[in-house]
Amino acid sequence: MPQAPTTDLLDRVRAWLAEDPDPQTRDELTALLAAAEGPDAESEERIAWSRLAERFADRLQFGTAGLRGELGAGPMRMNRAVVIRAAAGLAAYVRRHPELGDLVVIGYDARHKSYDFARDTAAVVVGAGLRAALLPRPLPTPVLAFAIRHLGAAAGVTVTASHNPPQDNGYKVYLGDGSQIVPPADADIAAEIDAIGSLADVPRAESGWEVLGDDVVEAYLQRAVSVVEPGGARDLDVVYTPLHGVGRDVLLAAFKHAGFPAPTVVAEQAEPDPDFPTVAFPNPEEPGAMDLAFRTAASVGPDLVIANDPDADRCAVAVRADGGWRMLRGDEVGALLGSALVAKHAGGTFATTIVSSTLLGRIAESAGLDYAETLTGFKWISRAEGLRYGYEEALGYCVDPEGVRDKDGITAALLVAELAAGLKRTGRTLPDLLDDLALAHGLHATDQLSVRVDDLSVIADAMQRLRDRPPTVLAGLRVTGADDLTAGSADLPPTDGLRYHLAGDGVRSARIVVRPSGTEPKLKCYLEVVLPVGTAADLAPTRDRAAQVLAAIKRDLAAAAGIGA
Repeated sequence: MPQAPTTDLLDRVRAWLAEDPDPQTRDELTALLAAAEGPDAESEERIAWSRLAERFADRLQFGTAGLRGELGAGPMRMNRAVVIRAAAGLAAYVRRHPELGDLVVIGYDARHKSYDFARDTAAVVVGAGLRAALLPRPLPTPVLAFAIRHLGAAAGVTVTASHNPPQDNGYKVYLGDGSQIVPPADADIAAEIDAIGSLADVPRAESGWEVLGDDVVEAYLQRAVSVVEPGGARDLDVVYTPLHGVGRDVLLAAFKHAGFPAPTVVAEQAEPDPDFPTVAFPNPEEPGAMDLAFRTAASVGPDLVIANDPDADRCAVAVRADGGWRMLRGDEVGALLGSALVAKHAGGTFATTIVSSTLLGRIAESAGLDYAETLTGFKWISRAEGLRYGYEEALGYCVDPEGVRDKDGITAALLVAELAAGLKRTGRTLPDLLDDLALAHGLHATDQLSVRVDDLSVIADAMQRLRDRPPTVLAGLRVTGADDLTAGSADLPPTDGLRYHLAGDGVRSARIVVRPSGTEPKLKCYLEVVLPVGTAADLAPTRDRAAQVLAAIKRDLAAAAGIGA
């Protein structure tokens, strides 16, 4: 006989149904409840009971990433009821901090339910006696981050799941400086959410919020084009894909404002589509995501291929290689943009994360600039003291922190295009500049071991195994230092992560950081090896050697963690 649903669970399901404002999720939950209680076949009843139990096992936790999860009914899914509670908690936090102001700016992408979640947020904010301003249509996340600073808002929200699969959505919160929330604000907002009783007690206005006009987009564009020099090199042919996201119109307008030729847009991925029909995952880093862009490039013959992720806060770049196209790693683009800003005589602090390449530190040091390493995520990078430029290896770049204090795939694309056009004018390419950096600072080669799981316990088990039996040798290199980042340090807040330093013959340095992903069911291992380079003739064999070392580290680390490589 199937296990019967408990009275407590059924009571919680019925209570949720009674206040769920969305007919779609009410119908979904009603059907599951009927299947669990009804005289269906044993297997169907057991499945329905299991799904109910999973959806009501807990609730989505509000943290430094806000909220992110699969769409659906129940407290463990993204839905209107969950969003209304989150909005009410944010509104209560803003009301408790009147020094912040009373304006909340709200943006959204083109995913399923994004507009509904944005409108619900506006209704709750106005119902709480605050002012709400909604962006005029689905727009890139950087436009929202810009609008917060531009309008002097107390806080901002963007409804997006960035590059997650189509069944997901998310809710990202910013404070008035335009940076994503960090402790203690995240815990304070979470406490306000916890204090909310029935949704019936949350006032929601029927109207009264402002819908911003295109002037805010134009203001963003005017700021965006300031990252490139007037009258600089502009001769560059680009193939561009927004990966079914919201980046196309803003990027094309930015290129036009800056004086670049219009990029060729990948036709099959040009329109926003929440189902992302041409890719398995709408993330330029995932295998196959760039295939259509490369197919278009094969017929057009551009100088560069550029991609944004669906909310256009990330930027991917591909260059010609061996008769085809090669995606540059985020660390490579990060170093290129850093060197471009040094050439522009940028001052201030260059910052990246503990999982990114150390090359940016070498570039900053040689230019006499301050350098900082933070935890992963722009919520930390954006708070580096005196920040002038920041990047993370996951294709995120902040090239204008006074305009957008977050990663911005539009301004990054502009600066990459300017750099490539300037090199083209002298008969050189982005790979040529990467060679220059390797000769000047040593070859910094990076790679990643990323394991996606269905069962999150696999990740916890791997982390525990590494803690219980830390490796002493990887790829023939000695582990000279091992840091458990759980306790934090003078430089870093606590985080669930492990860091290893390695040394060996012919290797200047090597570093590994292992951590669970904060947004996806993945265990991520970030690898770097730094090798000396004597002359230009040594570059190719040194790259081969680095690739061999990285492959061996991946193999040995996977074995040590008990995961598949």
